[in-house]
Amino acid sequence: MKDATRISYGADVNQFADLRLPEGRGPFPVVAIDHGGCWAAFADVAYTAPLADALTREGWATWNIEYRRAHQPGGGWPGTFVDAAHGLDTLRAAAKLHPLDPARVVAIGHSAGGQLALWNAARPHARSGSAVFVDRPLPLRGAIAIGGLVDLRAFAAYAADPCEGWHIRVIGGTPAELPDRYALVSPAELLPLRVPHALVWGEKDNIAPQSLFAGYEAKARAAGDSVKSVIVAGAGHHDLMKPDRPAYGVLVELIRGLLGT
Repeated sequence: MKDATRISYGADVNQFADLRLPEGRGPFPVVAIDHGGCWAAFADVAYTAPLADALTREGWATWNIEYRRAHQPGGGWPGTFVDAAHGLDTLRAAAKLHPLDPARVVAIGHSAGGQLALWNAARPHARSGSAVFVDRPLPLRGAIAIGGLVDLRAFAAYAADPCEGWHIRVIGGTPAELPDRYALVSPAELLPLRVPHALVWGEKDNIAPQSLFAGYEAKARAAGDSVKSVIVAGAGHHDLMKPDRPAYGVLVELIRGLLGT
């Protein structure tokens, strides 16, 4: 496996993606990764790097995306979400220089990154003219939310407040104050995504518990989406991202299914 190559998609130091390529000639299918951290300072691409390394050893190229977060200049609304969009779409340009197959891309994301991954899946069907609209979104083969925040209204009402208010700050206000913004980026309000997707939950996750988002799956299926949900026994929120834990095998099988590999 080659060392990661850092590719910028903007002028800010946080607008980049780390590309890892497996051994071989390619063109390789790509797993695009969005880290979580409450869209704020709790995580960056270093958090998702071990998973990116492991998935690259499986034979996929990985595209580990960084973005401006709510605590940084230019982050918050709409910068954080626009960055996640540009960060994914820059794969097209990267494929002209590296052995990548931009027609075979799966987006995965952990926690807040789960929202970004599913939102990116929905973007080809988004209406133009909004603050977070980016033209010519890259179509995806599928998406996976890992302990994902798939319903931002439900998460805003979660009394535990594991994000210490950053989930409100990244939008700019509460659902009651800014309902239109939540409607633009919350996966539960974008259904159908029209892309096969999967949800991976930890049985012992108290940061993003599956029970908080129980209505999402039924709503997705009712809208016509293909959605699969897996609960990993004994796993907490961060166990889901560790390549040496049982959730990793679940994730690999889901990616294989979505890519058809």
